[in-house]
Amino acid sequence: MLIRTFEQADYPFVQTIYQQGIDTGNATFQLTAKSWVEWNTSMHSHSRLVAVENDNIIGWAALSPISNREVYSGVAEVSVYVAASAQGKGVGQELLSSLILESESNNIWMLQAAIFPENKGSLKLHKNNGFRQLGIRENLGQMNNIWRDVILIERRSKVVGVIGN
Repeated sequence: MLIRTFEQADYPFVQTIYQQGIDTGNATFQLTAKSWVEWNTSMHSHSRLVAVENDNIIGWAALSPISNREVYSGVAEVSVYVAASAQGKGVGQELLSSLILESESNNIWMLQAAIFPENKGSLKLHKNNGFRQLGIRENLGQMNNIWRDVILIERRSKVVGVIGN
């Protein structure tokens, strides 16, 4: 498996994997995968990765800004999606660990995510990569007429934006 920088030509494959995640009902409140323009404008221009195996894209990871305010310039939301056919093979681990390094090289000091409690695999993946649970936002939003909770998690960099004693 190779982790490499995302290229625009990768988007149709990224979009398909994104939709597979959406179809599980436990990846995002999004009901359909974003168009290229929507996705591209919602993500940072840096820290966009794909996992490739045998010339096939089997996963992707990217960061989106949480705010356009300068004070939050080093805080980003994590997205990691793995093709259904590649799940359970360490693809998410490779993507997330690479994304963390990429984020730090782009001066991101805090990574965050909001994950449905039912998405046990994603919660475990993030925990294994140094994320900690902050709390649960109960009944945050409705999806298919069902109120859903999300677990808020974050990871503070130990090398970027380090807070002194």
